[in-house]
Amino acid sequence: MERIEVTRRFAAPPQAVWDVYTDHAGWQKWAGVGSSRLTRAGEPERNGVGAIRALGPQPFSAYEEVLSFEPPKRMTYRVLRGGIPIRNHLGEVRFEPDGDGTRVVWTCRFEPRVPLLGGVFQRIITRVFRQALDGLAKHAFPD
Repeated sequence: MERIEVTRRFAAPPQAVWDVYTDHAGWQKWAGVGSSRLTRAGEPERNGVGAIRALGPQPFSAYEEVLSFEPPKRMTYRVLRGGIPIRNHLGEVRFEPDGDGTRVVWTCRFEPRVPLLGGVFQRIITRVFRQALDGLAKHAFPD
């Protein structure tokens, strides 16, 4: 099992960061994943539990389902299909107060489908997470 953790501080309160991050269809504006869309709305909140987001261009989109949704503190998700060849991907994003800002901690664990490529996939996913959080900062919370 591989594990990743990426952190980033934002000069905005947790609710503000949460609102932009959990707007799944809005990811195409800042996350660097190309297209993003909500393919199934969650209940009772549109972007909440049960929502499925598709990230990246078709037919290579990664489909992720929101498992928990605790505004503005924590969200978990799992990859259903698509993306790079991994399985049992479970992600968690925490939004922690940090002075007058927010510390985002994005973690995931997964298993590679291809033996011996866990380290390669770990580097790829880490880069994707960092790029997304950098894009979020530049788009919604510029210095």
